[in-house]
Amino acid sequence: MWGQAIWPVTLESGDLILRPIKLRDRAEWMRVRSRNAAWLQPWEASNPVGQGDLPTFGGMVRALNGQARDATALPFVITERVPHQAKPALVGQLTVSSIMWGSAMMATLGYWVDQGRAGRGIAPTAAAMVTDHCFQTLGLHRMEINIRPENAASLRVVEKLGFRDEGLRPRYLHINGEWADHRSFALTAEEVPGGILPRWLANR
Repeated sequence: MWGQAIWPVTLESGDLILRPIKLRDRAEWMRVRSRNAAWLQPWEASNPVGQGDLPTFGGMVRALNGQARDATALPFVITERVPHQAKPALVGQLTVSSIMWGSAMMATLGYWVDQGRAGRGIAPTAAAMVTDHCFQTLGLHRMEINIRPENAASLRVVEKLGFRDEGLRPRYLHINGEWADHRSFALTAEEVPGGILPRWLANR
């Protein structure tokens, strides 16, 4: 029942729409991922125990939906209204994961965006939308984003949004075939009482 109380949800800001990922997104998701294979590969999660590939698209969606039902994740696709196109285009993915309730009230945010639409403010806008939703609607207290030190594009996102740099986590996640260092960035609800999205949109 708790999972049903927080999910599904759709968030909108201007032409940007964050909605639940669905099995019927497979064809469009695969096209975008294929087009961005080289762009995304250096940052891709991998399996450290050598037990085969990561899940198929269907397996990923079913796993994410299960986590959403358990109120431990919010799995969105990032879509954008495009002129002369009836249906918003899928331009990326954003997942709030590792949601902890009780005394922690925290979560981790991860995302990727189509390279052809990078640099247009999509990632920071989506991250701001979701962080505000988690703080203001769900009552979470802390949002964390972990980024490879070499990932300049993602580092610009947290810089634009004012996430606090909490330092290096050596060999934190298995990425692209090896254990990789990450820098951790975080915000707490008290640091952004008016929300991140209004501040970000005003300063763009």
